[in-house]
Amino acid sequence: MKHITAVFIVFALVSTFGCAGMNSQQQKTLSGAGIGAGTGAVLGAVTGGSPVTGAVVGAGVGAAAGYIVGDHDKKK
Repeated sequence: MKHITAVFIVFALVSTFGCAGMNSQQQKTLSGAGIGAGTGAVLGAVTGGSPVTGAVVGAGVGAAAGYIVGDHDKKK
């Protein structure tokens, strides 16, 4: 449970301060990573796996998805 709390604290700090001075694609990549990390940590804990591993995998998948969405929005 300690790991999940730490992930949510980091997510809250990044959400609050992490996007200043970034372009839209960078913001979406960072947001995707934060949301993915939080979701991965929760799913890892709920399924009996490692919340840390879930957070790492979720952050990677979320960052990739955020980057792709930001890139797609940039091309419009």
